[in-house]
Amino acid sequence: MVAKISSGKSVFGVLAYNKIKVDDNTAGVLYSQKIFDSIDGKFSIRDCMDSFYPYLAMNSRTKNVVFHASINPDPKDRLPDEQLSILCREYMEKMGYGGQPYIVVKHSDIDRTHAHIISLRIDENGRKIPDTFENRRSMAICRELELRHKLHIPTKKEQREDQAPTMKIDYKAGDLKHQVGNITKSIIANYNFQSLGEYRTLLEMFNVTVEEVKGEYKEKPYRGLVYSVLDENGEKVSKPFKSSLFGKSVNMEALQKHFEKSKIAIDTTDIKDRLKQKVSESMKHNRSMDDFKQSLLQSGIGCVFRQNEQGRIYGATFIDYQNRTILNGSRLGKEFSANVFNDLFQDSPTRNMEPTAEKQIFQQTDRSNRFTESSGVQPPVGDDSFNVGVGLFEQHGTDYENESFVRQKEQEEKLRLVKKKRRGRSM
Repeated sequence: MVAKISSGKSVFGVLAYNKIKVDDNTAGVLYSQKIFDSIDGKFSIRDCMDSFYPYLAMNSRTKNVVFHASINPDPKDRLPDEQLSILCREYMEKMGYGGQPYIVVKHSDIDRTHAHIISLRIDENGRKIPDTFENRRSMAICRELELRHKLHIPTKKEQREDQAPTMKIDYKAGDLKHQVGNITKSIIANYNFQSLGEYRTLLEMFNVTVEEVKGEYKEKPYRGLVYSVLDENGEKVSKPFKSSLFGKSVNMEALQKHFEKSKIAIDTTDIKDRLKQKVSESMKHNRSMDDFKQSLLQSGIGCVFRQNEQGRIYGATFIDYQNRTILNGSRLGKEFSANVFNDLFQDSPTRNMEPTAEKQIFQQTDRSNRFTESSGVQPPVGDDSFNVGVGLFEQHGTDYENESFVRQKEQEEKLRLVKKKRRGRSM
C-alpha cells in the first residue's frame, strides 16, 4: 500500500478534478464525513465547499489549506469497497485527520484502483493540523495497516519502484506541463546527481530535456532553466517550459542544493566503489558496446554513451538503479573516461551509429529485462512497456492547482447554478 500526500491552496480545484472523474464514470464516492448530503445523492462541489467553509473562515493565515491523499493498495490486494473505506478511515484517524470533514473518492481510471481523500489542514478551532514528518508517519502507518488487514507487504524493491517516475512522456497525449512537472519533481526527489549534465541524461530517459539560460534583465543578471519535451528520436516537440511553472523545487537554486546533497550522499557511502567494481568487471570481459551494456544491466546498472556523427565516444554516463545514482565516467576515474571506452570499443559494430540510434539500442536492451532475481532492480524500459512502478506519480493529466483550471471550473459551477435557478423559476 502506498499513500501519496499533497497540499495546495485550492480546495475547489481538487474537488473539481475529482468531479470530472465521477462525471466520466471513472470514479465514485465511497463515503464522506461531516459533508452535507446532496439532495440528489450525487457528488456536489457546492455542498463540499459549504461543509469546508466554516473551517476555512477560522484561519486566513494558512496558505496551503488542502490535505489531499491518494491511497494505493497493491494490485495484488483486490479490496471490496467496504474494506477500502475502512482502510481510508483508519489511515485518516492515525494521521490526525479523523475528526475533519473529508470525502473519499474511489478512482478506476488507471490499472491500480485507488482512493483520493480530500480534506483540510485546518481544524474546527482554526488551528493548522501539525504536518511535521508527515510523509515518514504516513509510510509507517501504511506498514501498520498492511499487517493489520493482511495486505501485500511491498519488498524494498517495490517500495523503490513506487517512488520512481512511472512512464515516459507521451507528447501526443497533451497536458505536457503536468507530465513534465511529474517527471522532474520525482527524479529530483529520488536520484543522486551532481551536475546539470547528469540530470539531463536522466530526464532524457523519460523524453524530457533541460537547458540553462543566462542573460540580463533590467541590468540585472539572471540564470534559469527551461524544460522541453522530446520525441523518440530525441528531437524537441514542445515549446520550452520555464522552471518557475513547476515551482521552486526544480529551479536552478534547488538543483545547486541537490548537487551538494548528492555529493555528500555519494562520498559517505560505497555507491561509487560498487559502481567502479561492476564497470571494471564488465570492461574486462566485453569488447562490444552492446555486450558491455547487457552485462552491466545484469547488475542493475544502465549505461549511456554519447557519440558524434563519426561515431567517436565523447561521453559516458552510468546509472545505478539500485542506489538511485547517476555518475559520469569522469567522476569514477580516468580509467572510465570517454577516450578509454572509445579505444575499448574500437571494433564494436554499434560504435558508428548515430546518437539517436544508440539511444534506441539502450532502450531495447532495457526492454529485454535480463536481470537476475538476485539483483532486485528493474530499470526504466522504453516505449509502451516503460513502467518502473505504479502508484505515487499518477499520470492523470489534469493540474487541479492550475489557476486557469480552477477559474474555468468555478465559472462552470456558477453557470450551472444560474441555469438551475432559472429552471426553478419557470416551473
